[in-house]
This record gives sequence, structure tokens and C-alpha cells, in this order.
Amino acid sequence: MAKREHNGDNVLATNRKAGHDYTILEKFEAGIKLTGTEVKSCRARGIAMADAYVKIEKNQAWLLNVHIASYEQGGVFNHDTKRAKQLLLHKKEILKLSQQISQKGCTVVPLGFYLKHGLIKVSLGLCKGKTFADKRDTLRQKQSVMDTKRAIREATRK
Repeated sequence: MAKREHNGDNVLATNRKAGHDYTILEKFEAGIKLTGTEVKSCRARGIAMADAYVKIEKNQAWLLNVHIASYEQGGVFNHDTKRAKQLLLHKKEILKLSQQISQKGCTVVPLGFYLKHGLIKVSLGLCKGKTFADKRDTLRQKQSVMDTKRAIREATRK
């Protein structure tokens, strides 16, 4: 059987604001402990990560402030939409993250939810907050890249 390639269908949600507000230093992949109705709602792409972050408590990583919409057919078995979700990471990864958070003044932010081999995974980023000047610099860099692409495209048309 042919190996399936990673395509856009596997991406359930992305945190586009994270790239704007933070400088991403390192990326991690983690599993997430969900209930049945949460899984069905995630597959229906009912995820919002506006102010989400990861907190490490008693050698366990917890994902906070992620809104997973309630499942329409859930009935009485539906879940709490803002429930804290446990992340499934190796012990060494949790220790490494907790040390870097406490020393560098960084934070861990979810970058996206996606499917991998039928399981829901979370992409985490070890991030450092951007200042207003840093945000302006990244916008200037993006603008200059767009201008050069536009100039190349116009030069090739002539």
C-alpha cells in the first residue's frame, strides 16, 4: 500500500496569532487526552486557540484556555468546552520545557491541532513574546519579500 502524504486535510486548526505575537524558538509534538465528544468535535474542526497556553504542574503538562465546541449530538454526555486537557509528553520533554520556561521567561503555546495516524496531535511551540518593534520589523520583512516577488513577476511578463 502506498504511503499517504501529509496534506491539508489532516490539519484541524492552526494558531495564526502565535506567529504574530511570539518568536517561536523550538517546536514539539504532543498527544492530547480527550473525551469522546471532544474527539468528534475536533474532527469537525470546532477548535479555537485564542489565548491558549501550556502550564506544567506536578510533572504533568496541561493545555489551558483551548475552546473545543460542544458536540451537537452529544446530549448529556457532552464535555465542558474550556476544560483543562492533559498533554501526553515524555518525562524528559516535560522537564526540559519546565526548565526553559522558568529560566528564560518563555512560554509554551499550541501552534496547531492535526491528525496523525488517526490520532489527534498538538504542535507546541516554546515561544518568547515579541515587542511592538519586533512585530513592525517582521511586517516590514514580509512586505519587502512581497515587493521583490511582485517585481520579479512583473519583470518576467515584459
